[in-house]
Parts: sequence; C-alpha cells; structure tokens
Amino acid sequence: MMLPYANLQNDIPVLLAPMSGVTDAPFRKQAIRFGAKVAITEMVAGEELTQGHKEAETRLTRPTALNGCHVVQLVGRTADPLRRAAHIASESGADVIDINMGCPSRRVTGGLSGSALMRDLDHAESLIAAVHEGAGKTPVTLKMRLGWDRENLCAPELTVRAQKIGVSLITIHGRTRQDFYNGEADWSAVRASTRAANVPVIVNGDIVDAATAREALARSEAKGVMIGRAATGLPWLIDKVSSDLNGRPFAEPDLETQIDSLLAQTADSIALYGNRVGIRVVRKHVSAAFDYWLQTGRLRSDAVSLKPVLCQAGSLEDLTSAFTNLRSQTLDMVA
Repeated sequence: MMLPYANLQNDIPVLLAPMSGVTDAPFRKQAIRFGAKVAITEMVAGEELTQGHKEAETRLTRPTALNGCHVVQLVGRTADPLRRAAHIASESGADVIDINMGCPSRRVTGGLSGSALMRDLDHAESLIAAVHEGAGKTPVTLKMRLGWDRENLCAPELTVRAQKIGVSLITIHGRTRQDFYNGEADWSAVRASTRAANVPVIVNGDIVDAATAREALARSEAKGVMIGRAATGLPWLIDKVSSDLNGRPFAEPDLETQIDSLLAQTADSIALYGNRVGIRVVRKHVSAAFDYWLQTGRLRSDAVSLKPVLCQAGSLEDLTSAFTNLRSQTLDMVA
C-alpha cells in the first residue's frame, strides 16, 4: 500500500496528530526541525477559509524554511464550502488534504461537523467526494473515530466508502465520539477497518512511546501510528518513536537544546499572533516540557517552584529570563 507522503514510503509512519491550540505552525516547525516527516495543521474550518477569516488563513500557514510534508486538515458540514476550501488549500501548497470526521468537541459536533458526521454516512460520503473534487491532484486523507457510540461502530463502512471515492489513507482514533477521551483507546476495534481497507490505516489514541506504538500496531494491524497529546511540549517525540520503530539510532535533545527550541517556538508564536496571544499559546508547551523534565530527572524535584514563573511569563524577554534562572539553578545540579 502506497502512502500519500512521498518522504515516508520506506518507514512505519509515525505522524503528529492535528490538535487545535497545540499543533500550530510554530510547534509544527519545531517538530519538523527535530525530524518529523509529516506535519498536519490544526483543523481549518472550510466555510471560514472560503470567507477569508483570519484565523482560518493563519491555520493554513506552512512552517517556513524546513522540509516536511505539509498536510492541511479541513472540517465542515456542507459540500460546496469544503470543495472550495480544498481548492484553496491545494493552491496554497498543501501536499495532502485531510478531512476531520473525528473531533468530539461539543462546539464542533454541535455544528454537525467532526465526529457528528459518523451519524450520517451518506452525508459524510458526499463531503468526502466534495473535498476530493476540490483537491484536484492533491491526495486526500480522512481522520475519524470508531463511530458515534458503542452501538454504532461504523468506521469499517465509512472506510470502504471513503476509499471508493479516492481517499488514500485513513486514520482512526480508537474511541467513539461519546467516549471523548475517557477510558482507554480500543486499538483492537480498529482492526475491522484495517481489514476492510485497501488503503493504509493509521491507528491513533493513547500512543505515547515506542512500546505503546508497537502494541497499537499489533492489535489494530494498522500501517502506522499517530501521536497526539503526548507530544505537547516535546516536538522531538515523533522522531524518537519513529526511530525506535524503524531501527534508527536516536539521541534525545539535551535540556539546553529543548529550552532553545521552546524559545524559538515562542518567538515564532509571537510573530504569528502578537505578544498577548502568542505567549499564552506557548504556555501549555512550556508546562508539559517542564513536567517531563521533572518526571525524567532532568530537573531536581525542588525546581518545581520555578514552573509558575515560566508559565506566567508575559513576554519572550520574561520567558528567556526565567529559563536563564532555570539554567543557573538546575543544569549544573543534575548529573
């Protein structure tokens, strides 16, 4: 089975999941910098993109000066705007266009988009066809869940319908919409779709390292994995898991390099959104990185008092100063 990503044909694919408020262009740039081969945008509302809304156009942004497959994810509920949005994304330089039929948030499903579409497969099919038409020669992929609820596990049927239209890869999160993010992802339940597919299937949900990736692959019989929340603050994690699965050596970036990456991401975030929003967007990454450093012994446990200072920084200068303080108080204390 051929992948729609030219730079991943010989690998077990490890993809960074699209996550609103997390995988914006500044973060994707760092993920690519550390070796990720594919970067998927936050979901872009098709109708808003066709109307020229600034947020939609901002989410379309491709990280500059770096290689990597640029995937634009579209979300919507009506065919014509999605058709036109796919054309815009294709013309803007998207290497692949992904369709979101998996988002479980009430805001999205309440608008009859995302995973709400799994309650009406005929309508879902019409939207897939519209995106495929608008995309032209640009490959189209699909992300979904197991179904709306446990009584309606319709992912295998939607898989068959989507591949008949021309979708070239399908990602399935091992939960239903009604599960939200509760409980554990059911990787085994993805297997029915994998066996129904003649295109590659990617398994998603609760994959945090190479061990969980291998287990998810074994249970689902999928072609590859997608990593979501575990990558927050750790843009190098995608390449680490990919290296482990594909038998390549990997050296985790040292603390100094990770701090420099967060500062570079912050600078890009402020340039994209302005200082007030830009610094706030990065805080979740700073918080997640700090927690990881504590959990893995990169920092002494008494360094926890420095976390509020980092997460409340109001500017790049404040964050740089806080990290300078972190370096002076902790780097020379950790073997």
